[in-house]
Amino acid sequence: MSGRGFSILGRLKSFRYALAGLLFVLRTQHNAWLHLIATLGVAGAAVALRVEPRDWLWLIAAVAVVWVAEITNTAFEHLCDVVSPELHSSVQRAKDVAAAAVLVAAIAAAIIGGIVFWPYLAGVA
Repeated sequence: MSGRGFSILGRLKSFRYALAGLLFVLRTQHNAWLHLIATLGVAGAAVALRVEPRDWLWLIAAVAVVWVAEITNTAFEHLCDVVSPELHSSVQRAKDVAAAAVLVAAIAAAIIGGIVFWPYLAGVA
């Protein structure tokens, strides 16, 4: 543990670093733009359909998991590219596995979205 204590300035800097990381993801990853469009679409549909708070929780959790997977995948890929620029087959495999995590999260989020939205779209909510 570091010898430095808690400081508001230190916390603000950590938010700045996190925001820089998020902006890096948005600047460099085409799939992040698809996730952003999907996020806005889900939020817009939830507002339009007047989704109840308990259902918002599922939507927010699903969207958050996809974003966490995408951001983690981007960090992993970036680190792999620095450590092994020649693209060793094991590094490629690791990158593929990290990308699979995003795919699994996105599929799960789509299923959750379908389950949440179905009653509203079918008029039984």
